[in-house]
Amino acid sequence: MKTQTVFPPGQGSMTGQEIDPLLDLEAEINRLKREKNAVILAHYYQDGEIQDIADFVGDSLDLSRKAAQTDADMIVFCGVRFMAEVANILSPDKKVVLPDAAAGCSLEDSCQPDAYAAFRKKYPNHIAVNYINSSAEVKAMSDYIVTSSNAEHTINSLPKDSPIIFGPDRHLGAYLNRKTGRDMVLWPGTCIVHEQFSAREITRLKDSHPGALVAAHPECPEAILEVSDHIGSTRSILEFATSSKAKEFIVATEQNIIHQMQKISPEKIFYPAPGADGSCNCAQCPFMELNTMEKLYLCMVNEAPYVKLPENLRVAALKPLQRMLEISPPPAKKSVAAAE
Repeated sequence: MKTQTVFPPGQGSMTGQEIDPLLDLEAEINRLKREKNAVILAHYYQDGEIQDIADFVGDSLDLSRKAAQTDADMIVFCGVRFMAEVANILSPDKKVVLPDAAAGCSLEDSCQPDAYAAFRKKYPNHIAVNYINSSAEVKAMSDYIVTSSNAEHTINSLPKDSPIIFGPDRHLGAYLNRKTGRDMVLWPGTCIVHEQFSAREITRLKDSHPGALVAAHPECPEAILEVSDHIGSTRSILEFATSSKAKEFIVATEQNIIHQMQKISPEKIFYPAPGADGSCNCAQCPFMELNTMEKLYLCMVNEAPYVKLPENLRVAALKPLQRMLEISPPPAKKSVAAAE
């Protein structure tokens, strides 16, 4: 039951195709969008140029929900592979393409299906809750899928006497244990971006900017969360930073979200959280960076690479997503769109 990522014959990842250097990529992408009745989705962690050309900018689940509500024939998902899988799970009648099939996720990579199957077998009486940053195969073995925004609500809705296994992010799992009072058994995965932030360097940066508030994603280690003024999902961090009366913020998540913050609140100053060496290079996801405007254009021209799950896998992975959606609070009415 493997995900099918398909390329045209002889074209591989299509990154070697030549593009006329004089081509107006933005105009061509918009033309292709009209001609092919496509909708372009961009995660907050994409480059600003890609965010600006997208129809919707948001987190992975919110984007997939938006795409499912449109009448588009093709979903162009500028994010990483598991996000494209979720779009296919929720919209099996639409073609889902992504700019670079190599755009994976360190959390997904840390939790391979065979290893997870053995882990779950070790805890047969536990409810299996998994973060959305996981493969379709792992989702299919789960009881519930959660996002960083609804994980606490979902876990609190489960019977208090039911033991839980949680994966693949151990930092998010540990944060949820503290918030819910649970003692979930945690898969040992981490995000390569959030793992590298330094609490010492963040404190030093805050000393230099005493009015700055720290906003952190719960995928960060506990030491980062302890020095944070706000902990939340990407959307929550964005809303906190743009609605707060403070004028300066230290952002402990992938730094491309700052592009949206600056568009909404250009009068404010946002600092990427630094790593152990004092730099902010760690705040860029190498997987998200694989997507470029050139690859976005090519994937729309070729309608590939595309993701299509075998139907039995898609249905199996849909079930835990549906359980989550059934008990989650309704999504916010307002969506941060590329035009904002």
